[in-house]
Parts: sequence; C-alpha cells; structure tokens
Amino acid sequence: MAAGLLWAKRAASYLRISVPFRAFSSVVKDLKYADSHEWARMNGNSATIGITDQAQDYLGDIVFVKLPEVGAIVSQGSSFGAVESVKATSDVNSPVSGKVIAVNDELITSPGLVVFNVNTSPYEKGWMIKVEMSDNGEIDSLMDSEQYSVNPPIFFTYKRRKGPKPKARR
Repeated sequence: MAAGLLWAKRAASYLRISVPFRAFSSVVKDLKYADSHEWARMNGNSATIGITDQAQDYLGDIVFVKLPEVGAIVSQGSSFGAVESVKATSDVNSPVSGKVIAVNDELITSPGLVVFNVNTSPYEKGWMIKVEMSDNGEIDSLMDSEQYSVNPPIFFTYKRRKGPKPKARR
C-alpha cells in the first residue's frame, strides 16, 4: 500500500499534479444523512441538500450536475437530479419532501467549478438545492452524523453468481 502511494505521488510530481491524501471521508455533525448518501442542513422550515463527502469520493471527479428548476416539487427518496463523474452517472435523491426554493446555479453555469465545488467542498460550496419542507417529520427518518459515520450505507451489493464457473479461454 505504501509503495503504491509513493509511486503515485512520484508520478504525480513528474506530471505536476497535486495528489491530496484522503484517509477517510468527512462527516459534519449538524447535518442529517440519507441512506442514498445525500445530506440535509435544516434551517427552520427549509433544508439545504447535497451529496456526502463519501459519495463524491466514491464517484471521483464530478464533471456535470443536473438539477431541477426552482418551484419543482421533490419527494423524500425520489430522484431530483443527477451527477456525472469520470466513473459513472448517479441519481441524486431528496432526503426530504417539499418545493425547491433555490438551486446552486454556479454548479450549472460554470462547468469548471463543478469539480472544485462538489469534490473539494461538498458541504459548503457543493450544495445543490434548497427545499421548503412540506413535512418536518421526515427529518426523524434520516441518520445523524454519528449513525452515518459508524455504519455508512454501502453503495452497491454484489450478488454471487449461481451455476458453474465459466471455463477459462486458452
């Protein structure tokens, strides 16, 4: 592991690329977290929503974000947009229900800032939408920071293939 990291840093220095070391994903204490790796910051009857540090770390460099229009209705657990990274495209689900009252236009109008804002600052500059909540009781179904950091949800579950193993080609 250490040899691989050393090799990567040495290669990056020749290419003049900065390789920050990330031991683990960060979790912010005053936020609520959904199983689908979105966070919500409550402020009275509104919630600011984005993807977690663990989600952006898993996805890699995010290159495009699709967000709803102001005034759109979102519901808890349903997709409201998508993030496209160099690895994959993933839906973004709303942790709460309500009406979209603000959208982070900087993520849409400045494609160069998407990677910087979402990947380096997912909890501050990387927020996606603000929602006026229709049901404050939905907050209780979300995880707090301790629950999320102790037992974070898994991104994918792998199913064991049934039947005989495929034959190797010669």
